[in-house]
Amino acid sequence: MSETTHDGRLAVSDRPSPDDGISAAELAAKYGLSVSGARPGLAEYVRQMWGRRHFILAFSQAKLTAQYSQAKLGQLWQVATPLLNALVYFLIFGLILDADKGMPREVYIPFLVTGVFVFTFTQSSVMAGVRAISGNLGLVRALHFPRASLPISFALQQLQQLLFSMIVLFVVAVAFGSYPSLSWLLILPVLALQFCFNTGLALVFARMGAKTPDLAQLMPFVMRTWMYASGVMFSIPVMLADHPKWIADVLQWNPAAIYMDLMRFALIDGYGSENLPPHVWAVAGGWAALVALGGFVYFWKAEERYGRG
Repeated sequence: MSETTHDGRLAVSDRPSPDDGISAAELAAKYGLSVSGARPGLAEYVRQMWGRRHFILAFSQAKLTAQYSQAKLGQLWQVATPLLNALVYFLIFGLILDADKGMPREVYIPFLVTGVFVFTFTQSSVMAGVRAISGNLGLVRALHFPRASLPISFALQQLQQLLFSMIVLFVVAVAFGSYPSLSWLLILPVLALQFCFNTGLALVFARMGAKTPDLAQLMPFVMRTWMYASGVMFSIPVMLADHPKWIADVLQWNPAAIYMDLMRFALIDGYGSENLPPHVWAVAGGWAALVALGGFVYFWKAEERYGRG
């Protein structure tokens, strides 16, 4: 396209672009462009997660190995930490406060150790989830991958740590008269349900922690309150026998207490079904499904916002 200037010379102007007048959205659609970091559909997101399954496993194993790499005892702290906690709780609650009322000593000690180990699994998963995004911003901003891979890998790390610690738990149970039996097979579904529940919690708190990093400072107080309300150190129905029954019912139906009691029932000979609330397996499954699915969807809805700002 040309035109004559005032001095008689011929000037050539640019041809009009065929994209003139097209909106940004129409232009992107025309050339097959998409928003960088846009949230995929839920089904596609699940497919992407499955494609990253090897990364999730490798990342969790690397984190587990590095966790105590600076300590001289190394991985032994995975077992020593909950055992030392159990010892402190036994000295305070078992000997001084008489929290073992209604249970013989050979039942109470594995009861206490099991409670500490199982609750620590949930507590550590939540605390790791809170920092999953905010503590790995460099990775989140540098690479494109489903962000849910991080909290899930941290929950898997805690499961691997618990499996390592279960060896000591078995030794404690046998030392106090609870020998291997068919009921020990129930440990596998209990761990599977609790892992699903913990993963959902890790996803929920990962999203909350990504927006509010100070949540990591508050959560230890929340988790400590939850621990005292879940019967880690005492039997809820026995300790609250003089209180309105609904209080004990509410505390027994909370998921942390459910998974602890199921593990105790599977592992300890003297801890029978009379200590469990009715329909306990259905409730355990319900908590696991509700929190795992709800947590995954809740986290996915903010996928495109992680690492920005």
